[in-house]
Amino acid sequence: MTTAPLTIAIGGDHAGLPLKAVLQEALAKAGHRLVDVGTNSAESVDYPDFAHRVAAAVAAGQAAFGVLVCGTGIGVQIAANRHPGIRAAVLHDTTEARLTRAHNDANIACFGARTTGAEVALDALRTFLGTGFEGGRHARRLAKIDQPAA
Repeated sequence: MTTAPLTIAIGGDHAGLPLKAVLQEALAKAGHRLVDVGTNSAESVDYPDFAHRVAAAVAAGQAAFGVLVCGTGIGVQIAANRHPGIRAAVLHDTTEARLTRAHNDANIACFGARTTGAEVALDALRTFLGTGFEGGRHARRLAKIDQPAA
């Protein structure tokens, strides 16, 4: 990880635990402060509980970014995106990581432990954290996302 130290909330369910551990280790080694909301057990748990905790920490400003891991990344993404101000995206590669930060100002990276290998996830997370939001026309589009549906 090459970015300045950040506070990052991290969580996931039992299916995501092995990948979560790999991502946690890399983030800690890079000097980031981690807010670990669990799970830290292979016992079956419900992914929305952890997605809501990470999203709440990011939305409240307790963490600059969030990282969520479940079997596919989809469930945690859906749950996290229920929170105002949260833009969670499932990442499968560095291109998605770069574009979701640059164009969507995403603030939570979601990964599927059953669909994305550890090295790919690590590369995507490095890219996600190292990419800034471009603003401009993208800021106008983000403002429209936050508007109530007509």
